[in-house]
Amino acid sequence: MKIGIGLPNQVRDVRAAVIPEWARRSEQAGFSSLGTLGRIAYPGVMDTVALAAAAGATSTIGLLTTVLLGPVWPSVILAKEAASIDAVSGGRFTLGLGLGGRPDDFVVEGLGPRGTGKRLDADIEMFRRVWAGENVPGSDRAAVPAGSRQVPMLFGGMAQASFNRVARAGDGCVGATVPAPMVAPVFESVRAAWREAGREGSPRLVAIAYFAFGDIDAARANVYDYYIALGDETADLGAAGVSAGADAVRATIDSFAEIGADELIFHPALDSLDEMARLAEVAL
Repeated sequence: MKIGIGLPNQVRDVRAAVIPEWARRSEQAGFSSLGTLGRIAYPGVMDTVALAAAAGATSTIGLLTTVLLGPVWPSVILAKEAASIDAVSGGRFTLGLGLGGRPDDFVVEGLGPRGTGKRLDADIEMFRRVWAGENVPGSDRAAVPAGSRQVPMLFGGMAQASFNRVARAGDGCVGATVPAPMVAPVFESVRAAWREAGREGSPRLVAIAYFAFGDIDAARANVYDYYIALGDETADLGAAGVSAGADAVRATIDSFAEIGADELIFHPALDSLDEMARLAEVAL
C-alpha cells in the first residue's frame, strides 16, 4: 500500500504560503501523492489552486483531490481547471470527485444542492468532451490545448449510485474519512460493481485519514470545525478519528492495508511543516 500525504489547504485559517514548501518536502520525503480536501464556504485554499502550486514546486509526486465537490462548479470551467493542472504537472493529476453535503458550499447561482448526482453524471460527459478537444458549447473554440489527455477520475460516496458511477465512468474510488471497518464494505461494493460492469483489472482504492503529532487538541478542534456543518455526530467522529502520534499512525496504516487499500492519504490537521516531517519518519 502506498502512503501519500494531504496538503494543508483546508486546515482552518491555513498559512497558505506554506503549501509550495510542504509539497516540495513531501516529494523529497518519498510520499506517493499529494492530496487535497475541498470546500468553498470555509477559510482555506481552493483545491485547484493548492494543487497548481504543488505542481510548480514538484516534478514526480502524484496529485489528486480527495475529494473536490464537482457539482458546485460549472462543468466546462472545472474541466479546464483539471486539464490545466494535469498539463502543468506533466500528467500527474487525478481528479477525485464528490457530490458535497453542505448547502453553503453551493455558491454559484443555478447550481444548488439538489439533483447533484444527475448533474455530476452530465458533468462527467462534458469533462470527457472538453478533454477530447471538442469546442466549448456555443463557441468554435476548444477549451484545452491539442494533445490534452482524459484526466483519470475517482469518485467518493457511500451509496450504490456512487459505486455504479465508479464502474461506469471512473478509475476508482476515494473512501470517506472514517475508520477502516466502515470503509471496507464500500471498497467491496466498488469491486463488485466493477466486476458486474465487465471492467478489466481492478479499481484504484484510495483511503484517507487525518493525522497529528503536535498540538493534538488543536488538531481535533480543526477537524471538528471542518465537519460541524454536517452535524455534531459527524464532527465528533472526524475529530476522534485523528491518528494522534506514531502508534496511532502505524495502527491506521495496518487497518487500511488489511482491507486492501491501494493508497492511504494522511491529511494534516495542522499546517506545521514539522507535521509532514514526523509523518514521513513514521509512515515511510
